[in-house]
This record gives sequence, structure tokens and C-alpha cells, in this order.
Amino acid sequence: MNHSLVLNRRTVLLTAALAGSATLLQACGGSDNDAPERNIVEVAQANPDLSILVEAVVAAGLAPTLSTGTLTVFAPTNAAFAALLTELGVTKEALLADKPLLTAVLTYHVLGSKVLRADVPLGKAVTPVSGGFFKIESAAGSLKITDGRNRTSTLTATDIPASNGVVHLVDRVLLPANKDIVATASALPDFSILVEAVAAAGLVTTLQGAGPFTVFAPTNAAFASLLAELGVTKEALLANKALLTSVLTYHVVPGRVLKAEVPVNTAITTVQGQTFTINSSLVITDQNMRQSGIAATDVFTSNGVIHALDKVLLPK
Repeated sequence: MNHSLVLNRRTVLLTAALAGSATLLQACGGSDNDAPERNIVEVAQANPDLSILVEAVVAAGLAPTLSTGTLTVFAPTNAAFAALLTELGVTKEALLADKPLLTAVLTYHVLGSKVLRADVPLGKAVTPVSGGFFKIESAAGSLKITDGRNRTSTLTATDIPASNGVVHLVDRVLLPANKDIVATASALPDFSILVEAVAAAGLVTTLQGAGPFTVFAPTNAAFASLLAELGVTKEALLANKALLTSVLTYHVVPGRVLKAEVPVNTAITTVQGQTFTINSSLVITDQNMRQSGIAATDVFTSNGVIHALDKVLLPK
């Protein structure tokens, strides 16, 4: 017998068998490129470090919701929940029993579409299914989230696949904003004169409204500089309601504009009606060609965002 011929026949049979097996695997969904079989809830259940999250999802009655649709979930680890309990001064049992709070917090971690790490809109407002917003930025190779209360969380793992979306792990539980623009400014000592001015102008109720608003907020030092520039006392400025209202509303822009969303070198229309421009260095030029620097950006509130200014803007 020709041994070479036998070997060739065996090679042909083996090749055919392997080809058939590959076809069968593809037909049965056995390829490495298959979609994951577990949904988001099942992915969390399979990760021991997400056991408290799973308890919370069940307690809030959200398991069916998170098992369907196309979603992105920023999943707090057990350590993140432990830190939250300490921060809030509550027990796990008390948190799990507060269904309205639990639902608001958990849905704040969910986006209504699939967003992979590479597709995150860095620095821009991200809107979860519960409403409100947060932002994600890149810092030292990591992605960090700033939530509605200006707390930060780091993504510790990303792009964990699920049949109905994707999961990213975070090391701190995110919390939606619980203070409006006026309450936020009132809690920051460097805005105390601004808060006085807003009250004197009768604008408190307006800035507590739904908005959203973007407020370019002059610091106390900025107001002190304005008083010297105008040659007036603080009392005189606060007593001039017409001037005060015109100046303050010139610092308010309708809509929410984060630092990354500022339209550079474009006229920005204020609530007062006149415009100012912001250059790429975040320097504002007002209607009198005076310039003010943005000293701090993206202080989040429940009805908008605050940017701190080092000089008061003046309309014509």
C-alpha cells in the first residue's frame, strides 16, 4: 500500500472534519465574537464585588428594567456602597428600605443607550435616565465622574459586556444634585456678596426656578474691585436695584453650558439681553471691552451650572 496516499486521504478527512466543526460552532453561536448571554443584572450577580448593588436593585424593584432595553450602567462596588453609608450616616438596611431615594440614586447611574469607554463625551453633560446630569473627564489615564453634588468617582473597570448593554465599575456611588443655584452659592463663602446682591435685586426666586441656567458668578474679590472701579460703596450698589438687576442678569445665560461646551469667540446672549464673548483661554470680554477671567468652572447645581469670575461684567 502506498503510505503517502493513505496520509493524504487522512489529511483531507481531518481538514473536512475541522471545517464542518467550525461551521457547526458558528451555526450554534460558538464563535468567540458572539454577543454575551448575560444581561446587566446577571453580569452584576456574577460579580461578588457587586453584591450590594444587586441587593439595592432588587430592593428598588429595578431588576426587570435593567434586564431589558439597551443601557449603560455605572456600577458602584461594595466598597463604594460602604463609603456611601458612612457619608450619609445610615445603615445598609435603612438605605435599602428607602425606596424613593434608592430608586433616584440607582437610576442616576443608568444611561438609556450603550456608551463604551471610547465613546464617552469627555467634559460634556451626560444625562442619565432619571434626569439631572454629570460629566466624565480624563485624568492621568483614568476616567473620573463629577456628579450633581460635585463629588468625584473613578471608573475602575470599563466595557464589561452584557446582552443589553455595557457595565462600567465605579469606586464611589454617584448622587444627583440636591441644591439649586442660590443654595449652592450660599454654601460657598466666596460668593457671599453675590448672594446679597441677588437677594437685593429680588432675583432669588428666578434663580431657584427650573432653568437650566448658567451663572458666571463674580467672587467677593471681584465685587470689591467693582466697587473701587465705580467709586461706590457696597450699600449704594445694593440699593440701586435697577443697576443691580441689569448687572446680575448680564451674568446669567439661559441653558446649561459646561466648560467643554462653551462656544469660543461667539457672541453669547445673556438673560439681560446683551452679549459677551469667551476666548479659548476662558477670558470673557464684556460690552465695555473689559475682561474677566473664569477662575473656576463647572460647579454643578440642580438647575444649572456656576462658573466663578474674577471680575464683574458690565453691560453697556
